Amino acid sequence: MVNKPALFRLHFIVFLWGFTAILGKLIHANAQILVFYRMAFAAFFLFLFIRFFQGESLKISKKLFLQLSAIGGFMAFHWLCFFHSIKVSNVSIALSCLSLSTLFASILEPIIFKRKIDISEVIMGIVIVICMGLIFKTEFQYKEGIFFGILTAIFGTVFSVFNGKIFGKTSSGNIIFYEIFSGLLILSFFYLFTGQISQLHEISYRDLALILLLASIFTAFPMLESVQLMKYISPFTLILTVNLEPIYGIILAFFIFGESEQMSPVFYIASLIMILAIVANGVIKQRRNAATKKLEI
Repeated sequence: MVNKPALFRLHFIVFLWGFTAILGKLIHANAQILVFYRMAFAAFFLFLFIRFFQGESLKISKKLFLQLSAIGGFMAFHWLCFFHSIKVSNVSIALSCLSLSTLFASILEPIIFKRKIDISEVIMGIVIVICMGLIFKTEFQYKEGIFFGILTAIFGTVFSVFNGKIFGKTSSGNIIFYEIFSGLLILSFFYLFTGQISQLHEISYRDLALILLLASIFTAFPMLESVQLMKYISPFTLILTVNLEPIYGIILAFFIFGESEQMSPVFYIASLIMILAIVANGVIKQRRNAATKKLEI
């Protein structure tokens, strides 16, 4: 039986994730500054929540910290590419490229988890590549945004797949905190060596307020809430619903920003086909797994 309150909470946090792209466009600071402060504020909020509200220990082994640091680095560059894609193109382009994550996951997961390649994932991947090709052809003026959108999907896929490998080695709150904190440290060193560290003070109070909102309501809260929801809903329902993030974001962007977010009909058709392919693949897998379990019984 479907847990309706949990399902509503799930759609709410996916809506919040979809709104992060809107905030990314509203914030005037460049992607480097935006991501640095987002990770700094989010790490601070997570530390307070885990240590003082939940009363959990943040102690982990050195080996696990290094593993989480590597994953946190991929998270940081995933966010950097995502917000840069928005800055050089628009919200719709950046969000549509997220669909490629499913394609990259279908390639990377069998390698990391040592399982056979799924033929349905291959078919879905071909559909996504064709759709992205159509988008690139019709929206060529956004080629830089598409390029960084593709990098967003690659870094996001690596982050998600290796996150799955690390799950269960410490509390979910600790995993999220150390990944964001480590990502912040990596960015700090990166900016220090590239000379970009001096740019971090070039931010308005308006942008700081919006990033504070982004880091708390639209980052720390939905991450922790998604972990809590795993008690009431299946991973399949979570993954399937998260695929609605681009839809929420693209619709919101269209109504909020108007003309700058208006794309060609081909873009909307291709994006819809990609999302439907991902949803259909998820449903096929769920039914196949259910059928396999029945046979085993």
